[in-house]
This record gives sequence, C-alpha cells and structure tokens, in this order.
Amino acid sequence: MNWTVSVRKSVVFFALAMALLGAVAARPAQAESLKTRAPIAFLFEPSSSTTLFAKNAEQAFQPGSLAKIMVAATVFRAIALGDVSSGTLCKVSEHAWRTGGAPAGGATMFAAIKSEIPVEDLLNGLLVHNANDAAIVLAECLDDSESAFARRMNELALEIGMTGSTFVNPAGFEAAGARTTARDMARLATYILKDHSHHYALFAQSDFTWNTIFQRNKNPLLGEIRQLDGLGAGYSEADGYAGLASVLRNDRRVIAVVAGLKSDKNRLTAMKEVIEGAWEYFTLERLFDKGVVIATARVFGGTQNNVPLVAAKHVDVLLPRGGTLDYRLRVVYSGPLKAPVESGAEAGELRVIGEDGIVYRSVLVTGEAVELGPMQVRALSSLQNMLFGWF
Repeated sequence: MNWTVSVRKSVVFFALAMALLGAVAARPAQAESLKTRAPIAFLFEPSSSTTLFAKNAEQAFQPGSLAKIMVAATVFRAIALGDVSSGTLCKVSEHAWRTGGAPAGGATMFAAIKSEIPVEDLLNGLLVHNANDAAIVLAECLDDSESAFARRMNELALEIGMTGSTFVNPAGFEAAGARTTARDMARLATYILKDHSHHYALFAQSDFTWNTIFQRNKNPLLGEIRQLDGLGAGYSEADGYAGLASVLRNDRRVIAVVAGLKSDKNRLTAMKEVIEGAWEYFTLERLFDKGVVIATARVFGGTQNNVPLVAAKHVDVLLPRGGTLDYRLRVVYSGPLKAPVESGAEAGELRVIGEDGIVYRSVLVTGEAVELGPMQVRALSSLQNMLFGWF
C-alpha cells in the first residue's frame, strides 16, 4: 500500500517556505518567469527528473527528422541486446538508394547502391548527415522492411514511456498517423543519456566523410547555443519546425524541446529562450541536508511502531525564482514497513509538486534500525492491522 505522509508537515512546509522566501526576498513581487514564442515547449532537468517548464507538452506534432533520434535509440538498444553489432554489414537496397539516397534529393550520406556498410558508419551518417538513406538501410538491416522496423521503434517508445508517440517510417517522412509530443521527446533524450551514454558523442560529431564526400554535422542547433551537445531538429509541412536539445553547463544538464515554429530562425530563437531560462529563471535551493529527518513511517511487528525517514542526499531542487510558494511537499512510501528494518534502507521518496504535477523527487531512507519485536508484539500488530488498518 502507498502512503502519503503528513508527519512533521509543519516542519516540512516551514522549511520549504523559508528556502523560497529567502530566494525571492530581494526581488520584485511580480518576478519574471520563463516565456517563449514556441507554441509547444518543454524543459527538463534529468538528474532529478525535474520538470522546469511545460507549454502544451502533450500536444501531438509530426516528428519529421526527429524520428531519426528514435531510430538511433532503437539501434543502440539492438546493439546492447546483441541483435547486431557496430561492425554488422548492412546492404544498401535499391529501395533505400532511390527513396533516401542521392536520387531522392534529400539529406543523404551518398551510400552506393548494393554496397555494404557497417552499422557504426550508418549511425554516423544518420546522426551527422541526417541521412535518409542511412535510416532506411538500418531499418532493412534489422527487420527487412521499414514497416517492421517502425514496429520495433514503437515497441521501444512504449517501453520507455513515450505514450503519445507513433513512428511510421525511419526517415521521418510526412505520414498519416506519425506523431510525437514534447514530453515524449524529452523522455527519449533522457533514455539515450541514461542507457546509451557511450553512443551520445555521435550527436555532437562535427563532420563525417562517406563515399569520399565530406559533410559537416547538419544539426542546425549545434554551435548556435553555448555548450549544446545534441540531439537534433525536425520539420514537417503540417506542423512546422521542431527541435530537441541537451545542454551541459556548470555541472547541470537540461533537455529542451520546442515545436510548432514557422521557420528555422524562429526555432533557434525559441530554443535559446527555453534553454537560457533554465539558468535565468530557476535557482538551485537546498531544502534539506542529507540525513535530516523529514517524516516517519509506520513499522509492522517491530520493537517500535515508527521509524524516521531521512534524506538520502542533500535535497537540492531547481525552483522558479518567482512564484515558488505555489509548490507543495509530499512524502510517499509503501508500508507499513515490515520488521526487522535496516538503517539506511530505501523506504520512500520526497516529492515537490507544482501546478503540472511532480516536478522533483528524492529518495528517503530509514534513519535507524528497528528490530523484530517479540511474538506478542507481532500478534498485536496483526490484530491492529486487521481491525483498524494502519491509518
């Protein structure tokens, strides 16, 4: 059973209020907040799973070439599972050459028809050249057809929580039913950074030469925003320009998504607005030190009925510089905990909740050990639970 704990509530809310009041005391009553011209935008801090800003984050749009980031993640997963290796040779079919290669006139790595190319080089073509032929060759190499590979993409998307996304083809060509959301794109970037970080440098590779043709990285956001090191951009006739970016600055990484823009220039401006807002409009506040008791949890069958829950690490939260008193704290754990209870065992989490839901969560651990109680204590605990529950 999940329990929401209000024990020590006054202490918790007082600490939050003092931290936030201190942060805004010297600022105007009507502090500025992040704004962007993008119709769709999302800003996320992955290390603490903190949502910093959301604007129409669940609104669907066609991904365009952002689908290639999903292709990359799907191939990374296939490599991790042993379905292919970086050195697996993939044959360039006539379909891939005509649909995504030089005859098609779009972004291409100029893969020669009927040639065989290692997966590693196709990933370079996909992410550096934004190559349509690389996307199709990879799809056919893993699953014989674009449609079968799209199913693999969608299976992974659901697995990592991209519930608002459907991918129809690997190149991101305009197609009925193709859709994604800003929140889903942030989930995809988070997945790559967490589970396939050793491949992440591909997104920032400055250039790649294939078939004797030198091409610079086609991501229009690279080099335009300070310390942006990935991921990509997309365009569709139906929904305009979109971008997915990740920035590591001053030991803080943020992921930003914008969509629905009318030009590549507007996309860049909007992305700058959102990314720079992470440092301009949010400040890192320490709400609790590591080891501070935040709440207590009920214990079943122990020498004592409660155990303190303490912060497993310093609780440092990115919070808006203005309007922060709208945030609430909640402690949640599954319980009652069953004795014996070890000290330092993970037992629940502290959540900071804003208007759009949970914006931060931090692990809580038991602050001390609770030994198994004698038989009569355990019997009494069982009777109490049967008659009254653990309210």
